[in-house]
Amino acid sequence: MSVLFGKKRRRAAVLGAAGLGACAVLAACSPVQMGSAAIVGNQRITVSSVDTQVSDLQASLKQYNGTLQQINAQLQQQQAQLPVFGEPLPRLVLNWQIGFALINQMAAADGISVTQAQGAAALAGQAKTNGVTPDVYLTAIGIPLQMSRQAGVYLAQESALSKKYGSDRAAITKAQCTAAKSLSIQVSPQYGRFDYSPSTMSLVAGNDTLSRPAGTPSPANTAGLTPAC
Repeated sequence: MSVLFGKKRRRAAVLGAAGLGACAVLAACSPVQMGSAAIVGNQRITVSSVDTQVSDLQASLKQYNGTLQQINAQLQQQQAQLPVFGEPLPRLVLNWQIGFALINQMAAADGISVTQAQGAAALAGQAKTNGVTPDVYLTAIGIPLQMSRQAGVYLAQESALSKKYGSDRAAITKAQCTAAKSLSIQVSPQYGRFDYSPSTMSLVAGNDTLSRPAGTPSPANTAGLTPAC
């Protein structure tokens, strides 16, 4: 469950939309509220908040560009790349925002509580493991520095959950799925759709129906539209 460079991190925390992406593209049902990027439980994540965080991330990318390019060049030799260079930034940022909410739900369900100090220690430790500063580490995996406290708590919660579940992948997968299902997560199709598949459990690109010429069929991507729990 650890967040390491070179892994397309889909996190123990994830998002969900129960098919909203495909549904909204076809205009067959009502999408999230206007101005919302996602709705997670009783939390509304606005488009403007995502835009603000993306701007913060872009500033960090510019500041640490040299270091990040060096790391990415090394990873490319291993057929990998940093998450921040592999996905659209708005989707990546929203993925983390929803992920924070989802891991909070998982931790609460398991009676796990962590402090800000534990979060700061977890972030420092993860950055040290990867041989970079905390700010470079967060930027590399697509987390705006304004969200560093949330990121630290996430890492501490993730560590606690890892200790609880150990190598029991079936149990952690069920916990993820149950948490995502309970939050009734909805995602605006402009950011993609949520894939509940156990191997993915994350925000992915949606179908491209709107960008295709009229009359051109688009193969429906129906994988993971509903939780398997």
